[in-house]
Amino acid sequence: MSDEQKTKSEGRDANRRVPFIAHHSALIAVIGGSGFVGSHICQQLAARGYRVRVPTRDRERAKRLILLPTVDVVRADVHDPAALAAVISGCDAVINLVGVLHDARGPRGFAAAHVELARKLVAACRDSGVRRLLQMSAVAAAPDAPSAYLRSKGEAERIVRGSGLEWTIFRPSVIFGPEDGFLNLFAGLLRLFPVFPLGSPDAQFQPVYAGDVAAAFVHALADTGSIGRSYDLCGPRRYSLRELVQWTGRAIGCPRPVIGLSRPLSYLQAAALECLPVKLMTRDNVRSMEVASVSDSPFPFGIRPQSLEALAPAWLATDTPRARYDRLRSRAGR
Repeated sequence: MSDEQKTKSEGRDANRRVPFIAHHSALIAVIGGSGFVGSHICQQLAARGYRVRVPTRDRERAKRLILLPTVDVVRADVHDPAALAAVISGCDAVINLVGVLHDARGPRGFAAAHVELARKLVAACRDSGVRRLLQMSAVAAAPDAPSAYLRSKGEAERIVRGSGLEWTIFRPSVIFGPEDGFLNLFAGLLRLFPVFPLGSPDAQFQPVYAGDVAAAFVHALADTGSIGRSYDLCGPRRYSLRELVQWTGRAIGCPRPVIGLSRPLSYLQAAALECLPVKLMTRDNVRSMEVASVSDSPFPFGIRPQSLEALAPAWLATDTPRARYDRLRSRAGR
């Protein structure tokens, strides 16, 4: 739970909250807007009349957003300071959603995507006179976290907190939705294997729906009381990783025996999976799961988070080979 959430009751939050207004003249830059959560945020912003600017290096990956009447998709490399400055020029607020789960060289690595981009974005906001910045982080992010992923997210938080801007930080647990890389990944693997060997089976999560995460970001734009605060975003129930995999198996009609691996075997499995062309798991992911991705903090802005059981069966049970093929094409930008 964040310090800000511990010290303020829901009643005080309600008194501080201002009515949500569709600012038809407001322009919001959404960095990472073509991604999974970004698409939800852009859709909700557009529905409320905001003008939205989404940078991408590949317009094909954002083709769904192009259909939204107030969304402008621009070709830009946000890791280039000059291009980033052009993207946020004239904007009233910036939302930074960029994140990667697996480390790599170049812009897809933790240092570049989380830390250096946050630093460049803060500098660009200062130079351009953009005061409002909303930052996506992770519920267990901390400078002393066991994984490089969580440490890099924690360092990005430190940069944003010390920026002097009007910032708000969101720290979600694992995010689920129709195109997530979490439940859908498990569903695909469960369909393939009769027995499921699972690393870190006791890791704790509090899955939160992508639409609810998006609603929190959108509400914060119109709530001055959210400035200078961080919010944990977690769903209504906690699960172990084993429970999530077992639930997914039942939801898709493929219940499988789940064999929980010990800590040494979990690391060995992750090391082997790192050798695959597409990384499903890394040793750093295992280190991240050694910290519970949960929170006792209430969901902000009076939003009631929706449960996994209420939403996920609708798309998991109807998943087909064609739907999986289309999803892969979409992720590949084709």
